[in-house]
Amino acid sequence: MPFRFVHTADIHLDSPLRSLALRDPELAELIGDATRLAFERTIDLCLDEQVDALMIAGDLYDSDQTSMKTALFLAAQLRRLDESGIRVFIVRGNHDAESRVTRELVLPEGVKVFGGRSETVEMERPRGETPVAVHGISFAKPQVPQNPIPKFKVRVEGAFNVGLLHTSLAGSTQHDTYAPCSVTQLADTGFDYWCLGHLHKREVHSREPFIVMSGMPQGRDINEAGQKSVTMVTVGNDGSVESRPYPTSIAQFERVAVDLTSIQDWRGMVERIVASLKEARASVSSEHLVVRLRLQGSTGLAWRLRRDLDVAKAEADSCAALLGRTSVEKVELNIGPGTNLHIGPVSELAAKMLGPIARSDEFKQTAAHLLEELEPSLPPEVRSVFGDNRTSRNDILQALMTEGCEAVLAHLNEATAEEDAN
Repeated sequence: MPFRFVHTADIHLDSPLRSLALRDPELAELIGDATRLAFERTIDLCLDEQVDALMIAGDLYDSDQTSMKTALFLAAQLRRLDESGIRVFIVRGNHDAESRVTRELVLPEGVKVFGGRSETVEMERPRGETPVAVHGISFAKPQVPQNPIPKFKVRVEGAFNVGLLHTSLAGSTQHDTYAPCSVTQLADTGFDYWCLGHLHKREVHSREPFIVMSGMPQGRDINEAGQKSVTMVTVGNDGSVESRPYPTSIAQFERVAVDLTSIQDWRGMVERIVASLKEARASVSSEHLVVRLRLQGSTGLAWRLRRDLDVAKAEADSCAALLGRTSVEKVELNIGPGTNLHIGPVSELAAKMLGPIARSDEFKQTAAHLLEELEPSLPPEVRSVFGDNRTSRNDILQALMTEGCEAVLAHLNEATAEEDAN
C-alpha cells in the first residue's frame, strides 16, 4: 500500500478581521467562518481518502489570543482523525509560536506537536511497506532569524523522510523573515519530502526531492486572492511521489476590472458591472466569491463617480446580491481624464491640486504628520492598512492624497454644474 498524507499550513484560525468588519460586518463573519470551514473540509478530505497522516506546517492559530471555543473546535476535528487511525504532525509558526492553547490543550494521542528541539518520529507501517520518518521542529518565539537546518536530525536510512518546517525560505516582500534557509540547504538534508509553511501562495520549489510550500486553505483578504488549497501526497512502494493541490477555499477573493471607456450614463456603468461580475462568478469554483471592483477607463461619469463612489458601491452590492453567493468588499477607481472630468474654473484648480501641490514636499510632510497623530488612536489590528514600512506607507499616503484631491474636485464640479444649469 502507498503512504499518503495531506500537507497544509497557515490556517490562521481566529484570524482578526476587524478592519474588514469596520466596512462590512456580514462579510467579515463570512470570512471568519470560512477559515474554520476550510479546515473542516481538510479533515473531511483526510477521512474520505483514508490517508495515513495530516502534516500542518505552522500557523494553525493566528495569535496567542485564540479562544477556548476555537481550541475545542480544533480538538474535536483532530479527534475525528485519531478515531480513524490517522496521525497528525504539527509544528508551530510565527503566529502561533506563543499560543497558550497549543501548550495547554490536551490533544488526542495520535497528534504530535513538535517542540523546540528537533525530533524524529518513525511511523508504524505494515510489514513489507516502506518505513516513514517525520522530522520537525517548532520555535517558541515569533522571530527566528537563524537558519534552522543545522538543528534537524539526520535522515533515517531506508525510510521515506518527511521534513516539517515553517520558513520564509530566502525571503519574501509579502511576509516577515522567519527561519530563513535555501532550497539547496533543504535538499542537502537528504529528506525525501519537505512540508513547508509561512508563505501563503502554493509553490513547488523542487521535485527531486519534493520541496513544497503548501499555501493556505482559505484566503482572508484581497491580498490573498485566488483559489486556495491543501496538498495531497502519495508515495508509492517504488519510491515514486505524486504531489497535487486539492481545493479547499469556501470564499475566494478576486480583483475584477470593469472597463468604462466610452460609457456616458449610469445605467451603462451598471450593465458593465453586471457583465463583469457574471464572468467572474462563472470562473470561480469556490462557494462564495468576494470581489474588489476596479472601475477604469476614460468616461463621462468620471467626476460623478469621484463624488458618488458610495452610490456606485451600493449599485455593485445590488448586482452581486442578484447573482447570489457574491460580495463586493470594495470599489476602487482608476479613471483617466474624461472629456468632462473637471469643468470650468475647476480645471485650473485641478491642474494645481493634482500637480505641484499634491507632489510638494510640504504637502507630503503635513499628511505624514497628520497620520502620525491619527494612528495611535486607531485599533492596533487596523494600523497595518497604512503599510508596514516607510516605502509602502509613502505609497499609500500618496494614493490617499490623490483620492482626497479628486473627491474635493468632484464636489466642486457638482457645484459648478449646478450654477451653469441655473
